[in-house]
Amino acid sequence: MTGAHDERPIGIFDSGIGGLTVTAAIRQALPTERLLYFGDNAHVPYGQRSLDEVRGFSHAIVGSLIAADCKLIVIACNTASAAALASVRAAHPGFLFVGMEPAVKPAVEHTSTGTVGVIATTATFQSELYASIVERFAGGVQVLHQPCPGLVKQIEAGETASHTTETMLRGWLQPMLDRHIDALVLGCTHYPLVRPLIERIVGPGVRIIDPAPAIARRVDHLLGEHSLRSSARHGGLRCWTSGDPAHFMHTLDELGMGGTEVRQAVWSAAGTLTLP
Repeated sequence: MTGAHDERPIGIFDSGIGGLTVTAAIRQALPTERLLYFGDNAHVPYGQRSLDEVRGFSHAIVGSLIAADCKLIVIACNTASAAALASVRAAHPGFLFVGMEPAVKPAVEHTSTGTVGVIATTATFQSELYASIVERFAGGVQVLHQPCPGLVKQIEAGETASHTTETMLRGWLQPMLDRHIDALVLGCTHYPLVRPLIERIVGPGVRIIDPAPAIARRVDHLLGEHSLRSSARHGGLRCWTSGDPAHFMHTLDELGMGGTEVRQAVWSAAGTLTLP
């Protein structure tokens, strides 16, 4: 149904719990919308997989969310966006997708030192999308990019405040600080879950850029532009995970979305996804 209002849900997916940071921003900005979230925890982390493999997962997930009658889909995963955003748009012409991209542009626009940092997965940095963003927006600014292998695994394991995770982050961030970055782009939706650690390491002189609020604004704009806003008084959130629902619920609690039902999703041997 399209027209003045549209009560269908918004679909959101990620490799795991990271996209819940984007979901929280969308819920805050659009409290009357119904949201369906899928975390592919059975295959996390995407960042260490091939782009072809991630593209296959993404197409199957998109198919399931479209079958669930979503009116718009947010790919709340930088790696999946880099791997599959262009191809899912080509496969579903006219359907509305919102993808993630490292927020290099705002970092470059506000730097005083002329040097900014980006932390992301290896797959994100290897993508054509990332290369095109740096080419378009970096200008005369030096953009330092640092892969963080193993960080998503730490976050998924609940190690968001551990000494090991802090040590890993210090090893990646200190060389950037030594080169005088004054902005740090969080290029993975999992990374805001360790923002307190990052802030402790980089200090107040480095602006941390989390793209989640900008994604929420983009969704809001598209809903208005296409007359897709809900007329409901209250929205809602339903979640599925291909991993452990109990662990998933813990992250929902931390993000202020406790009490949300989390259902078990199932991948078939043929690579199709069922959202019961």
